[in-house]
Amino acid sequence: MKRLEGKVIALAGSRKLEEISKIISNLGGTPLVRPAQGTVFLDDTGLEDDLRELVAGKYDWFIFTTGIGTETLYKTAEKMGLGEEFLQTVSQAKVAARGYKTVNMLKNLGITPVVRDDDGSTAGLVRALSSHLSKKSKVALQLHGDPAPKLISFLEEQQAEYKEILPYQHIPPKQEVLEQLVQEITTGEVDAVNFTSTPQARFLFSFARESGQLDAVLEAFANDVVAVAVGKVTAAALRDEGIERVVVPEVERMGSAIIALENYYAALKPTT
Repeated sequence: MKRLEGKVIALAGSRKLEEISKIISNLGGTPLVRPAQGTVFLDDTGLEDDLRELVAGKYDWFIFTTGIGTETLYKTAEKMGLGEEFLQTVSQAKVAARGYKTVNMLKNLGITPVVRDDDGSTAGLVRALSSHLSKKSKVALQLHGDPAPKLISFLEEQQAEYKEILPYQHIPPKQEVLEQLVQEITTGEVDAVNFTSTPQARFLFSFARESGQLDAVLEAFANDVVAVAVGKVTAAALRDEGIERVVVPEVERMGSAIIALENYYAALKPTT
């Protein structure tokens, strides 16, 4: 018998849905597409103004939190004819990075961060920064269309003068999809929910909170419904929302997350 036989897995992501659905089906499970994250779009309107300010060289620190956001800043600067100035400005400042994709992107640009997280999370980045960031530093903070309250709180504690730069914005998902997913979670119609980014957790739990169903959703995840996260950052977002049991793959890939769920269920079966 296949390990996901009889299991219904809701997919909260919006990318590679056909590929992930096929993996689930091949393992005997039933995939349900329930995107809890809306469209991601490039916000060009203020980004060019932000880049002109960045290359003016007024910042002591550059903090990069995503690889794609870092790449977008550089490519936009290139289109503006400011590619070299951008790289030179960042190189002359102190650089901090969260996540291996961000570090790799900076490396491709010839930049080595002086500070990086130890576990792929924002909390890990804050820990690393705590012994390096001086009081009242001027900080350029690249985010990915999603708030980072722990990081912002730390910067405010340090009395930093910071500027948030969001190359991308997330559009909230359709409310009816969130209503349906919450109902399926609380009634036990799904056995697991697969999350592939932090905004999915934020949008789902914000809706549950606003609709008075947060306790029911948390109870479901504590008992019959398994939360699956593509990696450490997404898992941290789920734990921040109150979910204690999160299945996370060792290799941060979408397909690996489904295999980790398969292995989780296999480990639950009593040996004979």
